[in-house]
Amino acid sequence: MPRSVRFPVELIPPEGFDPARLETWPRVEGRLEWVGGGLLWMPPCGEAQQVTVADVVGTLHQWAVAHPDFSLGTNEAGMRLGDDSRGADAGIWRRRPGPLEWGFRREPPLLAVEVEGRDEGLPELREKAHWYLAAGTPVIWIVLPSERAVVVVTAERESRHDIDDRLPAHPALPGLEPDVAALFRQVSLG
Repeated sequence: MPRSVRFPVELIPPEGFDPARLETWPRVEGRLEWVGGGLLWMPPCGEAQQVTVADVVGTLHQWAVAHPDFSLGTNEAGMRLGDDSRGADAGIWRRRPGPLEWGFRREPPLLAVEVEGRDEGLPELREKAHWYLAAGTPVIWIVLPSERAVVVVTAERESRHDIDDRLPAHPALPGLEPDVAALFRQVSLG
Protein backbone atom coordinates (compact mmCIF):
# COMPACT_ATOMS: atom_id res chain seq x y z
CA MET A 1 0.00 0.00 0.00
CA PRO A 2 1.28 3.47 -0.74
CA ARG A 3 1.92 5.70 2.29
CA SER A 4 -0.83 8.01 1.07
CA VAL A 5 -3.51 5.41 1.88
CA ARG A 6 -5.54 6.18 5.00
CA PHE A 7 -7.41 3.53 6.93
CA PRO A 8 -10.06 2.41 6.82
CA VAL A 9 -10.05 1.67 3.09
CA GLU A 10 -13.44 1.53 1.39
CA LEU A 11 -13.95 -1.65 -0.67
CA ILE A 12 -16.41 -2.29 -3.47
CA PRO A 13 -18.96 -4.77 -2.08
CA PRO A 14 -19.04 -8.08 -3.96
CA GLU A 15 -22.08 -9.15 -5.95
CA GLY A 16 -24.82 -10.48 -3.67
CA PHE A 17 -23.47 -8.63 -0.63
CA ASP A 18 -26.03 -7.86 2.07
CA PRO A 19 -24.60 -6.04 5.11
CA ALA A 20 -27.26 -7.64 7.33
CA ARG A 21 -26.27 -11.21 6.36
CA LEU A 22 -22.85 -12.27 7.60
CA GLU A 23 -22.63 -15.16 5.14
CA THR A 24 -22.49 -12.70 2.19
CA TRP A 25 -19.45 -10.80 3.52
CA PRO A 26 -16.17 -11.25 1.63
CA ARG A 27 -13.49 -13.37 3.30
CA VAL A 28 -10.42 -11.19 3.71
CA GLU A 29 -7.40 -10.89 5.98
CA GLY A 30 -8.16 -8.05 8.36
CA ARG A 31 -11.32 -6.46 9.69
CA LEU A 32 -14.46 -5.30 7.90
CA GLU A 33 -17.35 -3.04 8.91
CA TRP A 34 -20.36 -1.65 7.03
CA VAL A 35 -20.73 2.01 8.02
CA GLY A 36 -22.78 4.73 6.36
CA GLY A 37 -23.32 2.67 3.22
CA GLY A 38 -19.65 1.75 2.73
CA LEU A 39 -17.69 -1.48 3.23
CA LEU A 40 -14.61 -0.50 5.24
CA TRP A 41 -11.44 -2.59 5.61
CA MET A 42 -8.71 -2.36 8.26
CA PRO A 43 -5.56 -4.51 8.40
CA PRO A 44 -5.16 -7.16 11.10
CA CYS A 45 -4.19 -5.70 14.47
CA GLY A 46 -0.63 -5.54 15.75
CA GLU A 47 0.95 -6.93 18.89
CA ALA A 48 0.24 -4.05 21.30
CA GLN A 49 -3.42 -3.97 20.32
CA GLN A 50 -3.88 -7.76 20.42
CA VAL A 51 -2.32 -8.27 23.86
CA THR A 52 -4.32 -5.36 25.25
CA VAL A 53 -7.54 -6.85 23.86
CA ALA A 54 -6.57 -10.15 25.54
CA ASP A 55 -6.11 -8.39 28.90
CA VAL A 56 -9.42 -6.54 28.50
CA VAL A 57 -11.23 -9.79 27.64
CA GLY A 58 -9.60 -11.62 30.56
CA THR A 59 -10.80 -8.93 32.94
CA LEU A 60 -14.31 -8.89 31.47
CA HIS A 61 -14.48 -12.70 31.46
CA GLN A 62 -13.85 -12.85 35.21
CA TRP A 63 -16.70 -10.39 35.76
CA ALA A 64 -19.05 -12.21 33.33
CA VAL A 65 -18.47 -15.57 35.07
CA ALA A 66 -19.59 -13.96 38.32
CA HIS A 67 -22.59 -12.33 36.58
CA PRO A 68 -24.33 -15.06 34.53
CA ASP A 69 -27.16 -12.76 33.43
CA PHE A 70 -24.65 -11.12 31.10
CA SER A 71 -22.83 -12.30 27.98
CA LEU A 72 -19.31 -11.35 26.86
CA GLY A 73 -18.48 -11.12 23.17
CA THR A 74 -15.10 -10.52 21.53
CA ASN A 75 -13.11 -11.18 18.34
CA GLU A 76 -14.64 -8.22 16.53
CA ALA A 77 -18.03 -8.98 18.14
CA GLY A 78 -20.38 -8.36 15.24
CA MET A 79 -23.58 -6.38 15.59
CA ARG A 80 -26.16 -4.92 13.23
CA LEU A 81 -27.46 -1.67 14.67
CA GLY A 82 -29.60 0.47 12.40
CA ASP A 83 -28.17 0.32 8.88
CA ASP A 84 -24.61 -0.36 10.05
CA SER A 85 -22.81 -3.65 10.74
CA ARG A 86 -19.78 -3.20 12.98
CA GLY A 87 -17.55 -5.11 15.36
CA ALA A 88 -16.26 -4.31 18.84
CA ASP A 89 -13.03 -5.55 20.34
CA ALA A 90 -15.21 -6.64 23.26
CA GLY A 91 -18.76 -6.09 24.45
CA ILE A 92 -21.11 -7.03 27.24
CA TRP A 93 -24.76 -7.76 26.53
CA ARG A 94 -27.65 -8.87 28.72
CA ARG A 95 -27.92 -12.65 28.18
CA ARG A 96 -30.86 -13.67 25.97
CA PRO A 97 -32.83 -16.87 26.57
CA GLY A 98 -32.66 -19.56 23.92
CA PRO A 99 -29.96 -20.80 21.56
CA LEU A 100 -27.14 -18.58 20.33
CA GLU A 101 -27.40 -17.16 16.81
CA TRP A 102 -24.78 -17.46 14.06
CA GLY A 103 -25.46 -13.99 12.65
CA PHE A 104 -25.01 -10.48 13.97
CA ARG A 105 -26.37 -9.40 17.33
CA ARG A 106 -29.29 -7.03 16.78
CA GLU A 107 -29.26 -5.22 20.12
CA PRO A 108 -26.66 -2.72 21.29
CA PRO A 109 -24.17 -3.86 23.91
CA LEU A 110 -24.39 -2.46 27.43
CA LEU A 111 -20.61 -1.97 27.24
CA ALA A 112 -18.57 -1.62 24.05
CA VAL A 113 -14.78 -1.73 24.25
CA GLU A 114 -12.53 -0.39 21.51
CA VAL A 115 -8.74 -0.73 21.76
CA GLU A 116 -6.42 1.73 20.03
CA GLY A 117 -4.44 0.30 17.14
CA ARG A 118 -1.78 1.55 14.79
CA ASP A 119 -4.36 2.94 12.38
CA GLU A 120 -7.14 3.90 14.81
CA GLY A 121 -6.39 6.41 17.54
CA LEU A 122 -8.50 8.36 19.99
CA PRO A 123 -10.19 10.63 17.38
CA GLU A 124 -11.43 7.67 15.30
CA LEU A 125 -12.45 5.64 18.35
CA ARG A 126 -14.22 8.64 19.90
CA GLU A 127 -16.24 8.90 16.67
CA LYS A 128 -17.12 5.20 16.93
CA ALA A 129 -18.06 5.71 20.60
CA HIS A 130 -20.60 8.32 19.55
CA TRP A 131 -22.01 5.84 17.03
CA TYR A 132 -22.45 3.34 19.90
CA LEU A 133 -24.16 6.00 22.04
CA ALA A 134 -26.57 6.88 19.21
CA ALA A 135 -27.39 3.15 18.85
CA GLY A 136 -28.24 2.86 22.57
CA THR A 137 -25.02 1.61 24.20
CA PRO A 138 -24.82 3.22 27.66
CA VAL A 139 -21.05 2.99 28.24
CA ILE A 140 -17.98 2.73 26.01
CA TRP A 141 -14.38 2.15 27.04
CA ILE A 142 -11.72 3.47 24.67
CA VAL A 143 -8.56 1.65 25.74
CA LEU A 144 -5.29 3.36 24.84
CA PRO A 145 -2.24 1.07 25.16
CA SER A 146 0.07 3.87 23.95
CA GLU A 147 -0.86 5.94 27.01
CA ARG A 148 -1.88 3.16 29.46
CA ALA A 149 -5.18 5.00 29.89
CA VAL A 150 -8.90 4.43 29.31
CA VAL A 151 -11.40 7.03 28.15
CA VAL A 152 -14.90 6.20 29.38
CA VAL A 153 -17.70 7.66 27.27
CA THR A 154 -21.34 7.86 28.35
CA ALA A 155 -24.21 10.08 27.20
CA GLU A 156 -23.57 12.32 30.20
CA ARG A 157 -19.80 12.73 30.00
CA GLU A 158 -16.38 11.58 28.96
CA SER A 159 -13.68 10.86 31.54
CA ARG A 160 -10.05 9.76 31.38
CA HIS A 161 -8.58 7.15 33.75
CA ASP A 162 -4.86 6.52 34.04
CA ILE A 163 -2.90 3.39 35.03
CA ASP A 164 -3.26 3.93 38.80
CA ASP A 165 -7.03 4.55 38.61
CA ARG A 166 -10.06 2.31 38.84
CA LEU A 167 -12.75 2.51 36.15
CA PRO A 168 -16.06 3.89 37.41
CA ALA A 169 -18.99 1.52 37.92
CA HIS A 170 -22.03 1.96 35.69
CA PRO A 171 -25.56 1.06 36.85
CA ALA A 172 -26.07 -1.20 33.81
CA LEU A 173 -23.03 -3.30 34.82
CA PRO A 174 -23.10 -3.94 38.57
CA GLY A 175 -19.68 -4.36 40.13
CA LEU A 176 -17.70 -3.86 36.92
CA GLU A 177 -15.04 -1.38 38.06
CA PRO A 178 -11.63 -2.89 37.30
CA ASP A 179 -8.26 -1.36 37.99
CA VAL A 180 -6.98 0.27 34.81
CA ALA A 181 -3.66 -1.54 35.30
CA ALA A 182 -5.44 -4.89 34.79
CA LEU A 183 -6.17 -3.88 31.19
CA PHE A 184 -2.47 -3.28 30.45
CA ARG A 185 -0.69 -6.20 32.12
CA GLN A 186 1.10 -7.47 29.01
CA VAL A 187 1.77 -4.07 27.44
CA SER A 188 3.30 -2.89 30.72
CA LEU A 189 5.67 -5.88 30.75
CA GLY A 190 6.99 -5.06 27.27
